[in-house]
Amino acid sequence: MTSSPTTHASTWPELGYGLGLRTVHYEEIFAGNPKVDWFEAVSENYLVPGGKPLKMLERVRERYPVVLHGVSMSIGSTDPIDTTYLKQLKALAQRIEPAWVSDHLCWTGIEKQNLHDLMPLPYTAEAVRHVANRVAQVQDYLGRQILLENVSSYLTYSSSEMDEWQFIAAIAEEADCQILLDINNIYVSAFNHGFDARTYLERIPAKRVQQFHLAGHDNCGDYIVDTHDAPVIDAVWDLYAAAVRRFGPVATMIERDDNIPPLAELVAELDHARAIGEAALLRRAA
Repeated sequence: MTSSPTTHASTWPELGYGLGLRTVHYEEIFAGNPKVDWFEAVSENYLVPGGKPLKMLERVRERYPVVLHGVSMSIGSTDPIDTTYLKQLKALAQRIEPAWVSDHLCWTGIEKQNLHDLMPLPYTAEAVRHVANRVAQVQDYLGRQILLENVSSYLTYSSSEMDEWQFIAAIAEEADCQILLDINNIYVSAFNHGFDARTYLERIPAKRVQQFHLAGHDNCGDYIVDTHDAPVIDAVWDLYAAAVRRFGPVATMIERDDNIPPLAELVAELDHARAIGEAALLRRAA
C-alpha cells in the first residue's frame, strides 16, 4: 500500500432513509418489503466468504441498496494497518457492491489486542497527519473513498490542540475522505464535555458529509452513554433538523443494537425522521 493521499472520484447516490440491518428482522424484511430506502450492514458480521450470514446479506442486497459500516479498522491506532482485514473488506465490497464503506474515527486496540470499544484520539496536528496518512493507504487499497464517523467520547486529552470538529474536518480534507456525521454522538459528547452542538454542525465542511446516524442513549445525570438501545430523544431530533438545514438531503439512518423492537416500530421511527428531514429541507429552501 502507498502512503501518499490519492483522490478517488466517487458518484454518491442519494439513498434517503435507512435502518441498521439486524438479524432479528431478516424474515420481516423478506416477507414484507418494508418502507425502508436502504440498510446499513456491520462489515465484520459478513467477512467470512460463505455461510448463512453472507447469504442473508446478499438476499437483502437484491432488494435494497446497502452500505457497509465497520467497527474494527482502528484507523487511529499506531499498530500497522491490518492488511488481512482490508483484504476481507475489499472482497466483501466487491461481492455486495455497497453504496459506500465507512468506519469510525478512533482506535480500537494496540499490539494486535482488540479492546472492542471505540477509543477517542487526541486532537493534535500530529494525529491529523497520522490518521490522514492511514486513510490514504486504506483508500488506495480499497480503490474508493471511505467515510469516517465521529464517535461519542467520555474523556479528553490534555495534549489536544484543537476542537473535535476541527480535527475531523482537517482529516477529511487532508485524506480526501467523507464524513459520517453521527448526530446522537455529537449530542452525547457536547453534553459530556460542555461544548455547543450547533457550533459543531456549523464548522463541519458541508461538502464532506455523506451520511447521518441517529440513535438513542442513556442519560446518567452527570454524563450520557451512547447505548443504541432506546428511541431517539426530542433534543437529538432537534439537532438532526438543524443538521438537515445545514447540510441538505443527506442519507439518514437509525441504529438500534439492544432492546431491538419489531421492525414495524423502527420503520415508524424512521418515518418520523423522514418527516423531520422533509420539513427541514423546506425551511432550508425558504
